[in-house]
Amino acid sequence: MPQVIEWTGAGADDIVWRYPNEDITWGAQLIVHEYENAVFFRDGKSYDTFGAGRHTLTTLNLPLLTSVLSRIAGFQRTPFKANVIFISNKQFAGKFGNRAQTTELAPLMTFGSFWFKVEDASIFVNEVVGGQNAYSTPDVNNFLRGFINERMIDELSKYDLQTVFRKLDETSNLVKANLSDYFKRLGVQMIDLKFEGIDTTPEFRDRLFWLKSGGVSGDEVIRMETVKDAAASLAKSTGGGAAFGAGMVMVPPLFQTSPSGAGMSVALIVCPNCQAHIPSTSKFCPNCGQNMTTVAAPPATAPSKNCAKCGTVIPAGAKFCQSCGAKVE
Repeated sequence: MPQVIEWTGAGADDIVWRYPNEDITWGAQLIVHEYENAVFFRDGKSYDTFGAGRHTLTTLNLPLLTSVLSRIAGFQRTPFKANVIFISNKQFAGKFGNRAQTTELAPLMTFGSFWFKVEDASIFVNEVVGGQNAYSTPDVNNFLRGFINERMIDELSKYDLQTVFRKLDETSNLVKANLSDYFKRLGVQMIDLKFEGIDTTPEFRDRLFWLKSGGVSGDEVIRMETVKDAAASLAKSTGGGAAFGAGMVMVPPLFQTSPSGAGMSVALIVCPNCQAHIPSTSKFCPNCGQNMTTVAAPPATAPSKNCAKCGTVIPAGAKFCQSCGAKVE
């Protein structure tokens, strides 16, 4: 009875499986199911690839491997040595999570999901399965996750913090495009990649807040303060030993430029209750919650001063210059 080589019992999330017997006989029946490829692998290199169907193994349909075996005396003897590696070409999903740095060395924590499929089984076996000794689905998943994290850290290091937060969609598309090119070299097609969480440290959140505060409405200021408070509360509740991603918040929508008043400066006024300097358009004080609509007369405009680094006029109470980002002493 001829040898039968077949991947049986493949699960929905299984990407790769290696036929356990390296001794292959001529005339063996190779059965490849739909959405699978079978790759013959020997001496660290992939050779002939088979698509769906039932194949009788002969020197005719194993030309690449036969060429190698022909250099060995008596190559037509049976059995011969080779690995048969089955690859699923269905779509799969994975998770990523990393800690990166921006161009100004601001800490950046991200996590999200990605979707992929094996596009070229031969390249995939060479670069991932055989090349990385990833002969099981968990091994493949760990390699791809680590590969994405490594490449994403490299890509995010090319952007400044404001770009990452204010242009998240554009940034993520650029990162995805660059990662897609890298994945092609592995024989993998990246179908999609999405950020599900992105955050930085409280110090740099303050910097983002003050850089933007000169051009937003009072409602947006309140929302930004709310996010800052919520992030602090979440971080406190999860504790320092929480798993990565716990307590993270999606800040970017708050930093998108508003259609009305984009790029316009807003005068600051003094809250009569807590003396905080707040935008003149505020209906409520973002610091203490004072209802500014009930104030009989507009408080005096807060005095301004010049940035010591670039000379830009900045409002009193600002922690960072809205033009160059320099910290205000």
